[in-house]
Amino acid sequence: MEITPIATFHSPFKEKFGIPRQSGIVSALEGTIVLEPQFRNPDSVRGLDEFDYIWLIWEFSANKHAATSPTVRPPRLGGNTRIGVFATRSPYRHNRLGLSAVKLERIELNTPQGPVIHVTGADLMDGTPIYDIKPYITYADAYPEARCGFVDSNDWQVLDIYIPDEIAQQFSPKQLEALRQTLALDPRPHYHDDPTKVYGMRFSDHDIHFTVDGKKLKVINT
Repeated sequence: MEITPIATFHSPFKEKFGIPRQSGIVSALEGTIVLEPQFRNPDSVRGLDEFDYIWLIWEFSANKHAATSPTVRPPRLGGNTRIGVFATRSPYRHNRLGLSAVKLERIELNTPQGPVIHVTGADLMDGTPIYDIKPYITYADAYPEARCGFVDSNDWQVLDIYIPDEIAQQFSPKQLEALRQTLALDPRPHYHDDPTKVYGMRFSDHDIHFTVDGKKLKVINT
């Protein structure tokens, strides 16, 4: 079977560093889905706006090297413990396919690019190819009492965020909230612990530079 993209995703993240490690955990993060020309008939999204969430099947397109190891190191386990790749959602997969549930905010039907789908909570980089879109259905897709392996016993450690006023004013309220939520989840590799190191992250049209000391993250410039 050969598959080709049906759409392209657009988000504030221009590179991999800083992208949320799961969909839904940065609820304020906005993104858009632009269909490829051959799929821009409004009939292709007829009825989709009756759903609150949709599934996206997409490609980890920024991973240029084929995955060869049967194990990976999940960030939630500190970045040093190995576990089977099929027991994780690691981006380093043999077929580089990703799966994300995102909130459907609205659909613009009549734009120069055809129907444009607006979503929030996605964990995709700008320019990511999307291979399919499916509606999220609670009775078939939600199992809130299910066991979740190592995830159940390893909570995220949320950071306290400080963004100086002169930097915060460079963003719209929605952008600022998305940035705060993203930084609070600690985008660093989890084995890093150097309070003097300055990290850089591209977000929208800004280069965000920050330091982390213990549980406190400070944005120092853009």
